[in-house]
Amino acid sequence: MTTATQPFAPGTYGADPVHSSFGFAVKHIVSTFRSSFNEVDATLTVADNGEVSLEGAAKAESIAITTPEQFRAHVLSPEFFDSASYPEITFRSTKVDFASDGTARVEGNLTVKDNTVDVVATGTYTEPVEGMMGETRGAVELSTTVDKNALGLTWNSPLPKGGNVLADEVTLSIHVEFVAQA
Repeated sequence: MTTATQPFAPGTYGADPVHSSFGFAVKHIVSTFRSSFNEVDATLTVADNGEVSLEGAAKAESIAITTPEQFRAHVLSPEFFDSASYPEITFRSTKVDFASDGTARVEGNLTVKDNTVDVVATGTYTEPVEGMMGETRGAVELSTTVDKNALGLTWNSPLPKGGNVLADEVTLSIHVEFVAQA
């Protein structure tokens, strides 16, 4: 866990759940289906030596799909997230780099349904500033692409003239507004 630049002072920063989101997008037949999780948590920890770690979790049950009810049940069933057996999707960094140009690169392990894959997410960070109530706030926005099958999300259905209902590649988009913890 190293940093090229360290915009965050040593300490622990927690996600502001109102201003943070974990989303995903996957091609469905002819267009891109997008959704997100409503209950997310993340922690950015900066050690005194400048090493950074990032951890995050989303509750599978908090998926933003609410209707139709049968679709929500299908996505939460063992065919997809199996939320009864695996209530959380988790991420733990192995390396975090913030570059002086405002770009961010995070390497780590994403776990869905006890299937863990190595991921590299890239994006940007916003240096911490003082918020409206005197709190310190910074942000990290990242995206990456993963193979859903490697995460145990193997459900699919063939189309009549070839291909499948869902693409294998899923794009993950993470936006976290961090607040320094006292």
